[in-house]
Amino acid sequence: HVSFSDLLFPKKCLGCGKYGSYICDKCISEAEVAPLVCPECGRKSVDGLTHIKCSKPLGLDGTISVWFYRGVVRRAILALKYKFAKEVAKELAHLAHSQIRKKNLVFPINPILTPIPLYWFRGNWRGFNQSQEIGKTLAGRIGLGFIPDLLIRKKFTKPQIELKGQQRRQNIKGVFAVNPKYQPLTISHQSLILFDDVWTTGATIKEAAKVLKRNGVKNVWAFTLTRS
Repeated sequence: HVSFSDLLFPKKCLGCGKYGSYICDKCISEAEVAPLVCPECGRKSVDGLTHIKCSKPLGLDGTISVWFYRGVVRRAILALKYKFAKEVAKELAHLAHSQIRKKNLVFPINPILTPIPLYWFRGNWRGFNQSQEIGKTLAGRIGLGFIPDLLIRKKFTKPQIELKGQQRRQNIKGVFAVNPKYQPLTISHQSLILFDDVWTTGATIKEAAKVLKRNGVKNVWAFTLTRS
């Protein structure tokens, strides 16, 4: 039985072209695992916690990234964004979960995972939000709470990939809000983990963290599949 998605995206490795899966064992074994670093200064840190001297009242409390944004993992994320393949999302979530277990990565206590939202227009065009798809699967596997729509994106922004540091911060300013259906935030005693596919400068996730902290969330972490 051949599904429609198999015809559109034949199951062959995005790294080496071998048939059977989108990310083969050999290519994922060669993917570079990202070290745990402080989200503010980018230097190594125990468990990905923000260094005490780097911490800010509205800043992130820690960050975890699984791989570097290179090779087969990068190709898989690009396939998700521009070829709309949900199957790739499942494979990525499965492989990320294996890596999390292998490295014994530590998450905050009783956290809720929430994806960085796409502007509704982009979500409709793509058919799905890749961070939501992967985040939902990962949350289920790790045993985290999951709220897909805690944050909303209020305006359409240029893709961050087209911009440099300062422009990125300006581009994303004031773009997020807490979804009115979760106001006032009854989960303010909880830890929240913001999930996205790529950490580049961290500008997007840091902006989202500010919004959550202004709304009373005590502990906000970032969790991304990759960092560039």
